[in-house]
Amino acid sequence: MKEYIEERAVEIATYIIENNATVRQTAKKFGVSKSTVHKDVTERLIQVNRPLAEQAREVLEVNKSERHIRGGLATKEKYLYQHQLEDNDSAK
Repeated sequence: MKEYIEERAVEIATYIIENNATVRQTAKKFGVSKSTVHKDVTERLIQVNRPLAEQAREVLEVNKSERHIRGGLATKEKYLYQHQLEDNDSAK
């Protein structure tokens, strides 16, 4: 494996752990795809630093188990915002 890929995998895992970040947040931060983040953490990093890989995977598992909650909250906020806009328009 190329050295820059190993370094990226370590940086990605460290970011995930320090920021309790999701795959999507991490991909955006590093300018890579969600697939790359996932592969770096679940496959590549194990060859480089197994303990770090396991820590990062734990964070990602927690995030995965909570994603339906975040999705529901995002939808709720979206509709509340839309409702506020409609109320403001009707008040004019």
